[in-house]
Amino acid sequence: MTPPTAWQWLSLAGIIWLQSVNGTNTNFPAYSSQLKQLLSLSQLQLNNLAFASDAGKLFGFFSGIAAFYLPLWLVLLIGSTLGLIGYGVQYLFITNYISSLSYTHIFLLTVVAGNSICWINTVCYVVTIRNFPSDRQVAVGLSTSYQGLSAKIYTVIVDALFVSFPEKKAKAYLLFNSILPFLVSVLAAPVVRDIINIVNGKNMKSGFMVMFIITIATGIYAVITSLRSMPSGLPPFGNAIGVLVFLLAPLVIPLAVKIREILAAKSWINREAKVYNFTVEENVNAERMENGVKEGDDTREAIELGVKEEIGVKLMLKRLNFWLYFFIYLSGATLGLVYLNNLGQIAESRGCSRTSSLVSLSSSFGFFGRLMPSLVDYFFPRSKLIISRPASIAVLMIPMAGAFFLLLNASNISLYISTAIIGICTGAITSISVSTTTELFGTKNFSVNHNLVVANIPIGSFLFGYFAALLYHKEGNEDGKCMGMQCYRSTFIIWGSLCFLGATLALILCARMRKFYSQLT
Repeated sequence: MTPPTAWQWLSLAGIIWLQSVNGTNTNFPAYSSQLKQLLSLSQLQLNNLAFASDAGKLFGFFSGIAAFYLPLWLVLLIGSTLGLIGYGVQYLFITNYISSLSYTHIFLLTVVAGNSICWINTVCYVVTIRNFPSDRQVAVGLSTSYQGLSAKIYTVIVDALFVSFPEKKAKAYLLFNSILPFLVSVLAAPVVRDIINIVNGKNMKSGFMVMFIITIATGIYAVITSLRSMPSGLPPFGNAIGVLVFLLAPLVIPLAVKIREILAAKSWINREAKVYNFTVEENVNAERMENGVKEGDDTREAIELGVKEEIGVKLMLKRLNFWLYFFIYLSGATLGLVYLNNLGQIAESRGCSRTSSLVSLSSSFGFFGRLMPSLVDYFFPRSKLIISRPASIAVLMIPMAGAFFLLLNASNISLYISTAIIGICTGAITSISVSTTTELFGTKNFSVNHNLVVANIPIGSFLFGYFAALLYHKEGNEDGKCMGMQCYRSTFIIWGSLCFLGATLALILCARMRKFYSQLT
């Protein structure tokens, strides 16, 4: 049987694969314009489909409840099956295998597909937090960074297989959105589970160091291949092989751990040793002493783990900190996601034909954004030089607001720079939010609490997206199509102003949590 530490790293590799294919909603801009033509949709109807994908998160708390009562492998398979149905039936419809779907059916199927993301995310978060309790911020941030790479991965696959059939790309995205998460979930289900004998301490640091090297190399590869124009870049099929190699690279760590322990076991057999048998109670006490936690000092243990207190849903909803945090996320990460959802139409209105390149660029920089908080947590743990998480969110929202105002410039370079900034800031805020939720409300009810926090995504998607669609429609011609800078000018001004407001709220939350963070340094 594989030793516990090997299982820990193997579970993290499985989570990375799941996160890599779980961001199915992030590739929507790459095929939204083509889908609009295939289904003869108006801009408002197209925006409603983008909202529908986010609306699935309104029911994300079901996955949190299921994680309490069902085996995690079953929760994982339920989520991937929902995605298989949601996207799969849409694929069958646009390929004429099904001919009786109305727009309402398409909307509801998109909601189901969006909800599937919550189920897979919940399993990934819960397993990572349980298997790496002492390094959970690092492990969660590192694994979730790969979800930011999803759009890049799907774009690379579609470009490689359908380079000669650009008119079929919308169908291809729906097909891969349905089957890839399901297939990866089936493959990862045996390893993505709780590890009974958790191993913590210094022996994990070398593993994380190797994982960071692999992850950073993956991100650099993704950014370079995204920045290159398609004619001068790598051939699409070669690009796809490169991505696959980087995704398989995390397997190096559990294999190395397994080989090391086999060699250690052989060395142990060849020499005499004195074996000490510890009872369960002695092991627990020894571990608590090693971590500097005295028996019965649960408060101090919570502080050492970076947890303020354990709070249930009802109490959480009564806290001012929750609502501050809710609106901060709404005007930060959610606003960034709304921009990325509308990226296809924004690029089209500005006369930019390389939508897939933009989506790939935002995905690659989003990947690095999600990774940055983990790098900070790893190299500067509880350092006095590091600002609190709410303050970090405020710092990230300022350049994000500037990027929205930069979009008022008509040049394509402004579009690319702004998209990169919004992608990296949105990814970083998304990653930081996972740790912020645990610090504000604890880990015990995390699966439900965090799903309630991210419920602001569909709310923001509807409010911000619908308002942008109305302005787009107002500036458009008779058939509802709008071309020119005026299509989104007012939208960018409003979104930039909301970002500044969110940064202010984040600073207020930072001030309210000052005492808690002073205990961590």
